[in-house]
Amino acid sequence: MSWIVLIVSGVLEAVWATALGRSAGLTRLWPTVVFVVALVASMAGLAFAMREISTGTAYAVWVGIGAALTVLYAMAFGGDGFSLVKALLIVGLVGCVIGLKLVD
Repeated sequence: MSWIVLIVSGVLEAVWATALGRSAGLTRLWPTVVFVVALVASMAGLAFAMREISTGTAYAVWVGIGAALTVLYAMAFGGDGFSLVKALLIVGLVGCVIGLKLVD
């Protein structure tokens, strides 16, 4: 259960990071609301997962999922250009997250 919560929390990290970028410095209402709700839910999920998963592993997985999804979203919808190097680095990041799960 902790791993599922951790993965969902990592997805929510990408949501709040994207919403923060769209909030224009927390001046736009709905992106700011999405940011706050996703941030609180993401942190709560991370805290829950850390009851059974070590801090280093949980944090690395949480950040890795959030970072990978944020970059993928930005490349698909945010105007960040796609490159083979970016794609390979994201694959490497996801591979590291999977590796951390396997060794835990």
